[in-house]
Amino acid sequence: MNPPNRSLTYAMLALLLVLSGLDQTILSTALPSIVTQLGGRDLSPWVFSAYLLASTAVIPLYGNLADRLGPKPMLLTSVALFAAGSLACALADSMPALVAARALQGLGGGGLMTLTMLATAALYPLPERGRRLGGLGAAYGLATLVGPLGGALLLQALPWTWAFWLNLPGTLIALAVLWRADIGQAHPRGTRPDWLGAALLAAALSTLLLATRGWDGALALLALALGAAWLAVERRAADPVVPLVLFARRPFRIAALLSALSGTMLFAAVVFVPLFLQQGLGLTPLRAALVTLPLMLGITVGGQLAGRALRGGVAAARVAGYAALGLKLGFAALAVVLQLLPPQGVQATAIATALALLPVGLGLGLLFPLVSVVAQRSAPPEQLGVATATPVMLRALGGSLGVAVMGEWLRQHMAAAVAQGLLHSQPDAMLALAGGTARIAAVAAGVAVVAFVISRGLAGLAAPSAQPQPKAA
Repeated sequence: MNPPNRSLTYAMLALLLVLSGLDQTILSTALPSIVTQLGGRDLSPWVFSAYLLASTAVIPLYGNLADRLGPKPMLLTSVALFAAGSLACALADSMPALVAARALQGLGGGGLMTLTMLATAALYPLPERGRRLGGLGAAYGLATLVGPLGGALLLQALPWTWAFWLNLPGTLIALAVLWRADIGQAHPRGTRPDWLGAALLAAALSTLLLATRGWDGALALLALALGAAWLAVERRAADPVVPLVLFARRPFRIAALLSALSGTMLFAAVVFVPLFLQQGLGLTPLRAALVTLPLMLGITVGGQLAGRALRGGVAAARVAGYAALGLKLGFAALAVVLQLLPPQGVQATAIATALALLPVGLGLGLLFPLVSVVAQRSAPPEQLGVATATPVMLRALGGSLGVAVMGEWLRQHMAAAVAQGLLHSQPDAMLALAGGTARIAAVAAGVAVVAFVISRGLAGLAAPSAQPQPKAA
């Protein structure tokens, strides 16, 4: 049987990202129904945390093993684990069982974003790669765009378990196609995999994420100790899970920093803006999702524009500059809206918030494929997997740490408002929450300025269409 053509293989990669995006956004809508049926309200945050911890911890290992074994076997493993986790979630009859199933699903989901990008890099040459990566970003953005609305409609007709049952047909079809596809090649090594380094890095990342969620000082110290142990092991490892030599290359170092900052800005928008819309303005989840549609639309369009720009020979520094400008203007406008408009009414604030989120989405959409292309072209072919995985890992880490810090700021802001007796009525509470969210938006605008300054380091880097891939060392 002949292997599927390249277009069909690419469509399956996009399908996997659509399923991953839908899974997360539909689940956020379904969680209240899940708690009502299964109970275990105290464990409900772990429905997301278990997935986040598991998926973040395995990202670098997927990248390293993909370099050794080839992207195809690791992609098939990732899809199979994601499907098995989805099945276990649908069959879960208690909250602890659901949390465990979500961890299994996360072990697969952690590879989907990295390995689909890596497979795309194997399928398409560098000049075409930016557009194709932008297409993947658009597919993921489209999924997150319709996810909340789809989740609300789904729960009106079907049980919450269908949020997971719906993953199975698509993943099985993708498995059948990708099994026959010709995707990349392996780079066998004469050394053993860096299992100790992988375990230490996974433990350090998981512990750090846990520490920031509860602001646990002991866990933070443990995370630092594990991180130091990981660095010591990596310096001596024959084939480290994350080669530190990659960070000695300026383009890769800049791409890694931009990815971490993009995670902070993304989470600032997708976590705190919906929180204000629902708890501040009193919008229903469905109406709040409609207000945030421009953000996801911007990510979708921005990904396509980035791909076309990079394919057309536009310099990476210029694309990054446009991205940072959109993010800065969008977050600055959002801060102004939240400070000035709430007293004018819910409708005016919601409309202005939606308009401010559009340039934020465009900026993020421009940045995501750019970071991937720059990181990939900074690495030799035998390290393409880990070069793709590392920015993805740092984006998740930057988002999680940013949410923890900004969430603490918001908590302190609201606690100060309570102490000053400023929350006597719902309008007062709305104004207080608007002020705290405006502060977060202003900080995010500052992060965008930092991203702009860092991106200037890409000046002089040739456009992707003008520079071949680096040769193996």
